[in-house]
Amino acid sequence: MDEPGHMKHCAAAISFGSVMHERHAPARNRFAYRIFTLRLPLSQLNSLQVAGLGINRRGLFSFYERDHGARDGSPLLPWIREQLRSQGLAEICDGEVVLQTLPRLFGYVFNPVSFWFCHDRAGQLRAVLAEVSNTFGGHHNYLVAHPDGAVIQADDVLQARKLLHVSPFFPVRGEYVFRFQSRVQHDFVAIDYYDNGVRMLSTRMGGQRIPLSARSLFAAWLRCPMLTFGVIARIHWQALRLLLKRVPFLGAHLKPAEQVE
Repeated sequence: MDEPGHMKHCAAAISFGSVMHERHAPARNRFAYRIFTLRLPLSQLNSLQVAGLGINRRGLFSFYERDHGARDGSPLLPWIREQLRSQGLAEICDGEVVLQTLPRLFGYVFNPVSFWFCHDRAGQLRAVLAEVSNTFGGHHNYLVAHPDGAVIQADDVLQARKLLHVSPFFPVRGEYVFRFQSRVQHDFVAIDYYDNGVRMLSTRMGGQRIPLSARSLFAAWLRCPMLTFGVIARIHWQALRLLLKRVPFLGAHLKPAEQVE
């Protein structure tokens, strides 16, 4: 018998697809590249066994709890439950939490953004925590949900005020607009950054979801052999392109921000 659709949404998987960034102002700049991410149900993390993937241990690919949440190596599920409780979302987010993120490759990782998809017991999406990191060592968590706690449907608009410096070419102001789509075999996230009502940057992440296994992990690696190394290399290459286009460089603002908005 096939699993119900909402159970497949919460199964361990690889999401293989692409990321696109398009800067609209003050100079246009667009690029896209292949990528894959892991989708890890946190309630199954301790029992997950996939050859080639180390959970809190070394491997060709690895996932460490210290890379997320409190970043002290403590279990992630109690941490996200506390974040939800503090925002009054614990009762409706009483189902599986799936963390979608880049794994470490040969021990190295840089995650521009990881997503914590928080479901109710029926498997419906109720809240999403976007865990954003910059290249200066800063982190901030944007927790978004409908004010009335309604189920997050495809293309519903969720907003958060920008609080973390990410690009040295944009100021720390304005807001992010998030949209999420999650089907049994496909994921899609759209993030638009607005400053004073003007769309400055668009980011799109989409991927085909396949069950996580040693075979699927190795196949994804063959298609994205650089993965996390490629992510950081592309960030710096695009920064050079912007400098050559004479986009004003604002520098790094390292003022700490509160963990969750």
